[in-house]
Amino acid sequence: MSREISLSDLRLILREAAGADEGVDLDADILDTAFADLGYDSLALLEASSRIERQFSVSLEESMLAEAATPREFLDVVNAHLDSAR
Repeated sequence: MSREISLSDLRLILREAAGADEGVDLDADILDTAFADLGYDSLALLEASSRIERQFSVSLEESMLAEAATPREFLDVVNAHLDSAR
């Protein structure tokens, strides 16, 4: 299994974890859009990180992701952790 999570992976995980706000197009360029603007709160991101932990067999600390305000920042943190866990 790939040891990097892509934006497509994150979109799928977010939809599975918390659904999608009808007014938000997750298929648009969302990399630098705040999670709050996408309709995702900290609970949704916590659920997404739990799914990533299960899917990628990795342990993520909540504090690692707390500062990630956008999908790009979230992916950067997760992928850096996945890379260092090799």
